[in-house]
Amino acid sequence: MEPDDSINVLDEPLAQCGMDPVTGFFRDGHCNTCAADQGSHTVCAVMTAEFLAFSKYVGNDLSTPRPEFGFAGLAPGDPWCLCAARFLQAHDEGCAPRVNLDATHRRALDIVPLDVLKRYG
Repeated sequence: MEPDDSINVLDEPLAQCGMDPVTGFFRDGHCNTCAADQGSHTVCAVMTAEFLAFSKYVGNDLSTPRPEFGFAGLAPGDPWCLCAARFLQAHDEGCAPRVNLDATHRRALDIVPLDVLKRYG
């Protein structure tokens, strides 16, 4: 699995999203992606209570600890590489979290328009 070039939506080098907890498809702290990343974990978002509740409601519980996977659960304020489609769904439902544009991979633009991402940047 070779990652795509580490370029953000602003056409600059991709910044780190988060290391505590470690995020990213490759668990390298960056929202890097590759052909194997079917979910496109490319949007660096800062979690909110509202988004975490929404994500749990639609079937992806990010807030409950899962020690068997080494996952402590996310809390409001934690940065996380979200699936681009989930971010767009949250936007459509009015509960999208803030976005770190410097750390959002340009492949997110395959799913989410730049003007939508900038609203949350």
